[in-house]
Amino acid sequence: MKNLTQADVVRLFEDAGLTIDIRGSLRVTHKTGTFLFRHAPVPDYGPPARRSTQGNRQIKEQTHDFGDGNGPVPAHRHIKGNGWVADTANVHNSAYIGEDALVYGNALVYGDAWVSGNALVYGDAWVSGSARVYGNALVYGDAWVSGNARVRGDALVYGNALVYGDALVHDNALVYGNARVYGDAWVSGDAWVYGNALVKHGVYTCTPTSITRSDGYMFTLQSDGSIIAGCRDFTPDEAKAHWGHPKHHKHRESMAIVTALNAIAAERQ
Repeated sequence: MKNLTQADVVRLFEDAGLTIDIRGSLRVTHKTGTFLFRHAPVPDYGPPARRSTQGNRQIKEQTHDFGDGNGPVPAHRHIKGNGWVADTANVHNSAYIGEDALVYGNALVYGDAWVSGNALVYGDAWVSGSARVYGNALVYGDAWVSGNARVRGDALVYGNALVYGDALVHDNALVYGNARVYGDAWVSGDAWVYGNALVKHGVYTCTPTSITRSDGYMFTLQSDGSIIAGCRDFTPDEAKAHWGHPKHHKHRESMAIVTALNAIAAERQ
């Protein structure tokens, strides 16, 4: 009986057309004799972590639990701000992710955008331009925050909502559905902007008034008394002139909506 190296044992089994996974000591009988292979037990560490090679240095893959029920997932600290970013998300090096902020899912953050404080950006949400998401704010779903927009406090922006331009959404405000907050609008307090509502002008501390026509076309009263319908702005007089013609599409229904919104605006003054 003689002692063999691991390579000797593997070669013997290969000669016989076999493969072997050696753990501990093993007695091997072969046509050339009986051999004893002595090998220290192999610790079972489970599946090995994937490793990437950078120069001559091996870096063990990092994971982080983002609290979304998926447990620890591959992630990394962002180069600017040191915040956690899931490997499935896309954050450009020009963007800033604060140390306590999280970006995960398939989210995209690019340009000079900042996500900081305890803010979360996830799902398929986008944050771009010079936008800022901070405090305890959440941006998720398919929402977009862009331009110079700010989302802060405990505000939520989600669904297919868009916040852009110089808009500000803060406090406990919600923007969701297909709503848009843009221009110089400020939405705060407990205001909700949702559905197909468009908010462009003024300050809102409560939910703006919107009325939807029977074909889904929405009219939203702005805090300055103007009306946004579709992608157009109307002063009260312009709205009357535009929908006041008897041949205009859905003239009577549209005029009833405009009249109601003008009455609401007048009561607020």
